[in-house]
Amino acid sequence: MTSPATAADAAHAPLAPFRRPGLRGLRLFGQGPLFALSVAVLAVLVLVAALAPVIAPYDPEALDLSASLVGTSGDHLLGTDQSGRDILSRLIHGARTGLLGPLLVVAFSTALGTVLGAVAAWRGGWTDTFLSRSMDLVFAIPGLLLAILLVAVAGSGMTAPVVAMAVAYTPYAGRLVRGIARQEKARPYIESYRVQGWSGWTICLRHLLPNIAPTVLAQSAMNFGYALMDLAALSFLGFGVQPPTADWGAMINDGQAAVLQGAMLPALAPSACIVLAVVAFGIVGEGLADRIARRER
Repeated sequence: MTSPATAADAAHAPLAPFRRPGLRGLRLFGQGPLFALSVAVLAVLVLVAALAPVIAPYDPEALDLSASLVGTSGDHLLGTDQSGRDILSRLIHGARTGLLGPLLVVAFSTALGTVLGAVAAWRGGWTDTFLSRSMDLVFAIPGLLLAILLVAVAGSGMTAPVVAMAVAYTPYAGRLVRGIARQEKARPYIESYRVQGWSGWTICLRHLLPNIAPTVLAQSAMNFGYALMDLAALSFLGFGVQPPTADWGAMINDGQAAVLQGAMLPALAPSACIVLAVVAFGIVGEGLADRIARRER
């Protein structure tokens, strides 16, 4: 319980010095050439996904069995797959499903995890115990297994894997937010706002959450890469996006038979795209985390 003297001092204490700059103070540049290159790669991938119908040279689902496994040429820069479909066009359109699925997973899991973690940290007591143990329980269930079980019930496609992976990724954000929110809650400026009569929701929305947003952003960038890899694995196993829709994971699955016939690009090209995207997201996430760590010193 705060004494009257302490409460009076806190009420008149300057608030700004106790606040961190949040996202506004997070400089994204000056992290080195590798970080800049990764950001550029991700920007190109997003641009390619957005302009896919315009820049793809062919219809990604158009079949031409007479052109099956044609090698690289002026007409097909990366050749064709077993069904005669242009690999480059399928890669370009595959960027849409490759990025959209992880985006939905990260958006949903981060939003829900942030709410659960913030409530657990702010309320404490049995609320904290219940939410923390619930997140630990979900965390113990492998995301791929949960996705496979949900696909068995709801059917294959993008919806079921995205929902399952979003649920599986929620504890990552929830546990992170709970930990740093508990530290932030102990700072003097939080007590100052409480003494002045600010509600808990107002303090959390206007001050606590903006202050922890950079750390959550860094974790989300890394989770994006993990989610991309997991969803691609599900498509590879046949539980995700279904043919003939262009998807990097499904393209690897389709390209397995071509590898046995000596054609490497149908499987190698989408594999390279997945690796490139995952590595780029990982570097960006680690770069943001390093920037935050240096700023906190």
